[in-house]
Amino acid sequence: MQRLLFTCFLTLTGFISLAQTGIIRGKINDAKTKEGIIGATVRLDGTNLGTQTDATGAFTINNIPAGTHKVFVTYISYQTREISAVRVESGNTTVLETELIEEGKNLSDVVVRASRATNTEVAVISEIKQFKPIAVGISSMQIQKSQDRDAAAAIRRVPGISIVDNRFVMVRGLSSRYNTVMVNDMITPSSEVDVRAFSFDLIPSNILDRMIIFKSGAAELPGDFAGGVIKIYTKKKPDNNFTDAGFTVGYRANTTFQSAQTHDRGGLAWLGLWDKSQQIPTSFPATANAFNGLNATTRASYAQLFPNTWGLKNMTVSPDIRFAFNMGRRIDIGDKRLSSLTSVNYSMTNQVAGIELNTFNNGASVNDYAERNHDQSFQRNTRLGVLQNWTLRFNPNFTLEWKTLFNQLGNTETVIREGKNFSIEQDRLSYSQRFENRSILTSQISGEHQIDEATKLDWMGGFGFTGRWEPDWKRVRYIRPSNSDQPFTVSTPNDPTPQESGRFWSTLHEYVYTGSVNFQKKLGNPADRDPAVIRAGAYLEQKDRDFNARFYGYQRLGNVQNVATQGIGQVFSQQNVGGVEGTYSMLDGTKPTDAYNATNTYAAAYVGGDINFSPKASLTLGFRGEYNIRKLGNMLQSALVNQSVFSPLPSANFTYKLNDKQNVRLAYSYTVNRPEFREQAPFNYFDFALNADIRGNETLVNAQIQNVDAKWELYPSDGEVISITGFYKSFKNPIESFLIPQVNGLAYTFINSKSAMSYGIELEARKSLANSSSEFLKNLTLVANLSLIQSKIKLGDFVTAPGLSGVVQTIDIRGLTDTERPMMNQSPYLINAGVYYADKNGWQANILYNVFGPRIFAVGNVDNPTIYEMPRSVVDLNVSKTFSKKWELRLGIQDLLNQAVRLEQDFDRNGKINGGSEQTIRSFKRGSYSTLSVVYSFGRRTIIP
Repeated sequence: MQRLLFTCFLTLTGFISLAQTGIIRGKINDAKTKEGIIGATVRLDGTNLGTQTDATGAFTINNIPAGTHKVFVTYISYQTREISAVRVESGNTTVLETELIEEGKNLSDVVVRASRATNTEVAVISEIKQFKPIAVGISSMQIQKSQDRDAAAAIRRVPGISIVDNRFVMVRGLSSRYNTVMVNDMITPSSEVDVRAFSFDLIPSNILDRMIIFKSGAAELPGDFAGGVIKIYTKKKPDNNFTDAGFTVGYRANTTFQSAQTHDRGGLAWLGLWDKSQQIPTSFPATANAFNGLNATTRASYAQLFPNTWGLKNMTVSPDIRFAFNMGRRIDIGDKRLSSLTSVNYSMTNQVAGIELNTFNNGASVNDYAERNHDQSFQRNTRLGVLQNWTLRFNPNFTLEWKTLFNQLGNTETVIREGKNFSIEQDRLSYSQRFENRSILTSQISGEHQIDEATKLDWMGGFGFTGRWEPDWKRVRYIRPSNSDQPFTVSTPNDPTPQESGRFWSTLHEYVYTGSVNFQKKLGNPADRDPAVIRAGAYLEQKDRDFNARFYGYQRLGNVQNVATQGIGQVFSQQNVGGVEGTYSMLDGTKPTDAYNATNTYAAAYVGGDINFSPKASLTLGFRGEYNIRKLGNMLQSALVNQSVFSPLPSANFTYKLNDKQNVRLAYSYTVNRPEFREQAPFNYFDFALNADIRGNETLVNAQIQNVDAKWELYPSDGEVISITGFYKSFKNPIESFLIPQVNGLAYTFINSKSAMSYGIELEARKSLANSSSEFLKNLTLVANLSLIQSKIKLGDFVTAPGLSGVVQTIDIRGLTDTERPMMNQSPYLINAGVYYADKNGWQANILYNVFGPRIFAVGNVDNPTIYEMPRSVVDLNVSKTFSKKWELRLGIQDLLNQAVRLEQDFDRNGKINGGSEQTIRSFKRGSYSTLSVVYSFGRRTIIP
């Protein structure tokens, strides 16, 4: 693609005539601070020529007809500057530098109410340039161009970012557990039951203002990270009244209009909810012992209270649909201003996949299969999201905001697995019918006070709720001897197991209460370009979680051959669950460890400041102290985990300005990584997709990380950036996944390894061709970033982990697994590239590319080697056109290449996936995805402040 663009550039420029035009370039400064003004408008009177100043206040206007012109310079809250008789000569450049005076300095009766835009590419680049820590980001303007549907799709365009399972974010190749995610400066809870991770697909892209990823630490940032602190900002108060609505229809290859089988979850499944019949009846005995102590007939009568919803139904998959409604309003009440922003989003999407799933006998032969399976999977996802923001600006020095974000998600998944177990010569036919509902609410009230010209104070109080429900996850396995004509028979072991025939429920509730306050004071003359600054603040969070799971398995009574061969819709009907000989009853397989309660109290305070050695050199020093109290208990032990840890976290960020456009940055920070509740809870969870158990480890302790970063950055002109970043991280007690050595089946837990290190380099370039004399090329912007990363983790000779019985013990792993390997999920390289086109006629187009290097998906051992997720190139193409300022039409094609998702097992255990000596564990194609969107604006009435 880059070679093609370069060829086009040479060809086109060769035919461009030498027009009688010239150039005006220059810089717009603040008259008082002498600092460049970002985003000021410079236009030529009587023409349509103009531009905005970049991050340094500089501007360039090309192709200006030779002659004398009048130039106007405007910016909100500044007096308009008129410059007459600006002479432009053919083929020459006229340099123009001027200053703007703040309106309030001469017009005391004017109240400035406008706020600086934060969602443009120029604004985000300018914000990143001004940060003391090393950071990268993406604006809503760029997200809109790429037509990414949610925060997960959008954030992968950022340097050093990769995505797992289309929703979990990895920064610098480190797994999602090493990130802290904040929404509007409030730490979000984990959205998952089994891992520490935030699901970025929860947040639709059209409510985003910007996303900033801090890669080095600072006193004002949370100290629980090694990859990055990811700040998601939703849209703020509107600058004008508007109402718009959009509708999208999506077509996915191999899914849309195809036949699929699914199951029924009631009439509210389209809202992400389930029917009341999916719940466990309240009359059921509360404990497994009480239930299993009943006779078989009584237990069967309880089982008959569950509806027989096992049957599958055939359907033709409809196209995906998405709907968005946005409304902004501003009301002036005297000298006060009330603003409201409302956004409602709904989507229903589908995915059909044929998945190859294999396991191997890892002896001398590479293709010695233990099991071969084919999954026919159908998923339907629904999402309802509501954003409501209120802003009340009392005066220019005090603003009050109330922001609320709610998401309701539902996932209906039906999997039919056909396969063969070669070890015991057995054919298998399994069914999984799963529904997951997630509700996530964040609401916060915040205030911002400008006490005086040098002093600023802000505060925030917030509440968050995460709810996750798995009602009546039904699983059943049919078996028969291989190569026989015998009918399949339902497998019902003597004791209930998650892999066999049963029904599973789980509920998670997590409540988060948050408060913070931040203070900033400029020392000396606040009007100085780089005044000394001191910062201080505090953050308090109380997190409460309760989780419980129930599992019931069917029990055969005597010879059930007459009923066990019936189809899935009839085998567990009421007449077949009779509690007498020749039928089924039910047992409660719930264990005391299948429920837990946990609390986490997190208190932090910080102080930091800037020291300016000269106009070019500044040092930011900070100290953050974090005190964390974590408690976790279950029915067997109320104080299974009781940890109180104080973490002193120093940081330093040094910036040297080579000139107005170049910076060199150095950064050091000491951070931690705390275990998640689920990672410490001794709860055993069966993952049907992985075909493995997942267990917690209550002995986990905090990991400690030392981070060193160095960055060179260049801002050539408006919206452009070139940067090179190097980093090194040293870990003590890093938390990693561990495959428990056992004879039958797979079981994973979490351990503290001895140490680890990660280092790499990141390159980013963003180049605008606006200065080109070609009408086509001047509308192009080129974006590319590359990350090269290496890591190594040392497990040590012994690890502390639960054994086969679930009891935590010290395990000698020498000879059982690799004691050194790359860190889990770390890719050796990440590449993003894009070409963006936008012209004055409303056309926008882009082509985007993304790929990551092979990364560890599941840690292995000698008997079950490590599994790698293989590289997969993704190409997206998007085109949009605006008509009459009211209509916008968008066409997008995502995953144009449709390469397979492949998980390969490292059979020869050499840490390299080189083909021929590897084993395909899992493989499927998602299908290319095409969308057509229509957006209509009901009218935008600009309000003059």
